[in-house]
Amino acid sequence: MCGIAGIIDFSGRKPDEAMLRRMLGLIRHRGPDAFGIYMDDIAGLAFTRLSIIDLHGGDQPIHNEDQALWIVCNGEAFNYIELRPDLEARGHKFYTNTDTEVLLHLYEEKGPEMLNDLNGQFAMAIWDKNRKELFLVRDRMGIRPLFYTKVGSRIIFSSEIKAILADLTIPRTLDPVTLSDIFTCWSPFGDKTAFEGIQQLMPGHYALIGADGMKTRQYWKLTFEHNTNSDRPLHEWKEELKGLLQDACRIRLRADVPVGSYLSGGLDSTYTTSIVKKIFNNHLCTFSVSFADSRFDEAFFQAKAVQAIGTDHKMIHCTDVDIGKDFPDVLWHTETPLLRTAPVPLFRLSKLVRENNYKVVLTGEGSDEIFAGYDIFKEDRIRRFWSRQPSSATRPRLLQRLYPDIFQQSDARSRAFLEGFFRKNLSFVDSPGYSHMIRWNNTALLQGFFSSTLLSTLSGPSHPTTQRPNDFFGRFAASLPPDFMTWNPLSRAQYTESTIFLTNYLLSSQGDRMAMAHAVEGRFPFLDYRVVEFATRVPPTYRLMGLKEKFILREAAQDVIPPELANRPKHPYRAPISKCFFGDQHLQYVDDLLSESSLKEKGYFHPEKVAKLVAKVRRQDGQLLSERENMGLIGILSTQLLDEMFIKNFPYRPIIEPEKVKVYDFRAK
Repeated sequence: MCGIAGIIDFSGRKPDEAMLRRMLGLIRHRGPDAFGIYMDDIAGLAFTRLSIIDLHGGDQPIHNEDQALWIVCNGEAFNYIELRPDLEARGHKFYTNTDTEVLLHLYEEKGPEMLNDLNGQFAMAIWDKNRKELFLVRDRMGIRPLFYTKVGSRIIFSSEIKAILADLTIPRTLDPVTLSDIFTCWSPFGDKTAFEGIQQLMPGHYALIGADGMKTRQYWKLTFEHNTNSDRPLHEWKEELKGLLQDACRIRLRADVPVGSYLSGGLDSTYTTSIVKKIFNNHLCTFSVSFADSRFDEAFFQAKAVQAIGTDHKMIHCTDVDIGKDFPDVLWHTETPLLRTAPVPLFRLSKLVRENNYKVVLTGEGSDEIFAGYDIFKEDRIRRFWSRQPSSATRPRLLQRLYPDIFQQSDARSRAFLEGFFRKNLSFVDSPGYSHMIRWNNTALLQGFFSSTLLSTLSGPSHPTTQRPNDFFGRFAASLPPDFMTWNPLSRAQYTESTIFLTNYLLSSQGDRMAMAHAVEGRFPFLDYRVVEFATRVPPTYRLMGLKEKFILREAAQDVIPPELANRPKHPYRAPISKCFFGDQHLQYVDDLLSESSLKEKGYFHPEKVAKLVAKVRRQDGQLLSERENMGLIGILSTQLLDEMFIKNFPYRPIIEPEKVKVYDFRAK
């Protein structure tokens, strides 16, 4: 895993080596092992390496036989071993043992059609010196990031936004619509980022960039349009899944360095870790995080998993103080406002991995999205059932099965409030966003903290449609596949969760950014595209059996992990919020950024409303804060931090340019 960056300029201005070095300095944390630059009269490519395959011979940029094609790649093509022999038989000559060189020759052979052959997680750039054309591509599920901006005839791209902003002529402004989206669906939406004018290449897309502009194409899409064979026996589905997951784990162990595994104590990571330990790797090191607050801690189940599997286990303990202290570091890496503190423990966890001399870990991300593991999918099913008899007194009681602690510990008035909360928009079952409507509408109330100036910007006219800029539901509906409403409701909910929250939050702010902050590569067996496509074919009832989430996965795991872990209910990964910033420690940056003067200066939030929220936190020590108020607090603080780091004081940290860089300079003298 690595970091890539580049500048393509058709205006006649040659690439600036100093700028490329500056870009590398801003993303060197992604790969501190080696650095490389390619330049000609149009293109400049930069690369920072985390060496995992072909440790001594795999430095990039890598070229083909006649040096007409040059590649920089962040990520892995796990099936490169199977692809290489055919390329050699066709006459291609290799000078490394890397998967990256396989990608280059495959592109030389097939062009963009090569993407159909790949199984991996990658973001890459290939420059064709003869055709004067750049090929940019991102993996199917968007595991690896790729950002770009267009300035006239120039395109700047990178694995992280901060490298793009190394060019100080690029405007640095937070995008108000994206702020509105984050304060609605918890993440940027579509190809947008927190910064105006900077976009992400969407998952499953590639772009061809030449003198005539940039053309983007989709080469893969997540779809549930298949005609599922509901008559197929359960045991056949189960055996197919077991085979796919075993192979997904097998190819993700390909590395010339040790591969570890995250182990949360839940079904997903316990299952994949068991596969690796029992079939492929007799000595396996696992890593986990525990919390001081028992509401978030899973250490008991982690210990059960370690005992059952028999791994060499390392654990880091995360306190409220740790989260408050590390939060600014996390924002520097996420490059987007957050409504949760959950990335912080993962930031600390990847540091533990690196301190134990590991560069690669398997993780369980993706399982909840593709096998319907979240409560939001059950809420959708209950609400649809309830909507058929909205006056029923018994149907809403099914919610108690989802949240027994909340309902059992509440008085009659509180239970009535909760029932009223889930009743909102109950009859809107034909809305494309029905499954997420409660969450989005509830979160959008946080926009009440926005300043009048920001709200005015969002309520103004948009173009070329009549939608307002912050009409999130309208933009969401317009982005959906044409046949979306013909899918099963569960499939619709899963698609929504996967294409918004998984890609733009979990795989970014909690995945790539937190691991790569300490030069650790995460690999995701559940996001092997074969496993994903299998999940979309599984009958909905085998994904969510009544209210039993991930039914088919639990069935497959029964013979591999202890029943108490295979049947353990989903425990959502969360972390403390308000107490981390207003608890036993005093954090000066919190006082400064939430002060009236700072709020007025930056202009995103209403100072008096924020002051009331902060006063409530201090008065109650956060104990009686609602979930929405906690999210509001972290959203406000993170937005203020983002402005401080990237708008007001960029670069917020010193740029440490690499000392040794291998430079290929083909610029005309």
